[in-house]
Amino acid sequence: MRLTKLEHAALVIEDSGDRLFVDPGNYTTPITDATGAVAVVITHEHADHWSPDQLRRIIDASPDVRLFGPAGVAAAASDFPIETVAPDDVIEIGPFHLRFFGGRHAEIHSSIDIIDNLGVIVNEAFAYAGDSFVVPPGLDVDLLAAPAGAPWMKISESMEYVQAVAPKRVFATHEMVLSQFGKDLSHARLAWAVEQSGGEYVRLEPGDTLDF
Repeated sequence: MRLTKLEHAALVIEDSGDRLFVDPGNYTTPITDATGAVAVVITHEHADHWSPDQLRRIIDASPDVRLFGPAGVAAAASDFPIETVAPDDVIEIGPFHLRFFGGRHAEIHSSIDIIDNLGVIVNEAFAYAGDSFVVPPGLDVDLLAAPAGAPWMKISESMEYVQAVAPKRVFATHEMVLSQFGKDLSHARLAWAVEQSGGEYVRLEPGDTLDF
């Protein structure tokens, strides 16, 4: 499988021409190439992780694509046929085995409601927790997407998350809220964290690809 990082939290995984899109939000350049899309996973309802325009572009290119997300996404995106998933649900679609975990978004502030958030494990190899630090259960992680910057986190928390998961490889996600100086700092800290358990840090910029 080949993973392509898009801007912010969005990415696409491709296998034999079939594509899985994850979190195509409004911090991401408009997605104009979505042929072959079989599924879209939206981890939670915040606009930086999905937008109506992005979903319409994907659907226009691949009308049979299926859309998955937690109950909060189904409510927020009620104009779209979201299939509701929950922790421990498993979906087989095309070449992709999807297993969902977690359940709640990390706290931003006590004044802000905590919403639904689901992480996804793809083919028991790649893990992405959305906006949370939930450790993917029952998994020896090959590739982990770790957050680099957000209103709901400190970089020390992401470092500790990487150390708790101890994946073979890590790349940064959720970085569009950072300046270039902030990105460089987060890259260095996350690299240190994964290297403590013998893993490798892969610095991916938007458009970069990685096989796993």
